Amino acid sequence: MRSVLKLLVASATAALILTPAPARADGYVSPWAAVQFGSDINNGRAGFGVTAGAMGAGIVGGEVDFGYSPSFFGTANDFGHNTVIDVMGNVVVGVPVGGTRGASVRPYVSGGVGLLRTQIDGGSLFKVSSGNNQFGWNGGGGVMGFFNDRVGLRGDVRYLRVFKGDVVNGLDLGTLNFWRLSIGIVVR
Repeated sequence: MRSVLKLLVASATAALILTPAPARADGYVSPWAAVQFGSDINNGRAGFGVTAGAMGAGIVGGEVDFGYSPSFFGTANDFGHNTVIDVMGNVVVGVPVGGTRGASVRPYVSGGVGLLRTQIDGGSLFKVSSGNNQFGWNGGGGVMGFFNDRVGLRGDVRYLRVFKGDVVNGLDLGTLNFWRLSIGIVVR
């Protein structure tokens, strides 16, 4: 009986010692504000959004980026109510300088594909309403800096472009593309 008890205690001890630690993803959410530039259509227009993601082992991960750009094409007098919405799924590669916990800095690059939606509703230049969903891509990079385990700042520069197509259905205004420079709070 004693040998069975010793075997059970030894087995339980070995199981506890040899059990792998659970894998942890470094998840984060970052609301941001941005200025967009570098397009024939839009220069210096503001936008805002949120990015949420996770980094496995702190190096490679994925994120979803949502951006909303009111009055993207110009003033409401000329273009009426006009917006661009982007929803992108990205792969992120970053190096956590200082670790994945506590105060640290993480430079990163990211890129992915998703939806770019344009909407123009009336105005003095366009008397009709038009909306267009287009498949697009984005690429960029930036840095996340954390003050402690949970809160930091994120700066990002990103290029967004549709694969092909017109900005507005039936009007050849060129291919929708622009740069976005954003800054936001990041919470992990």
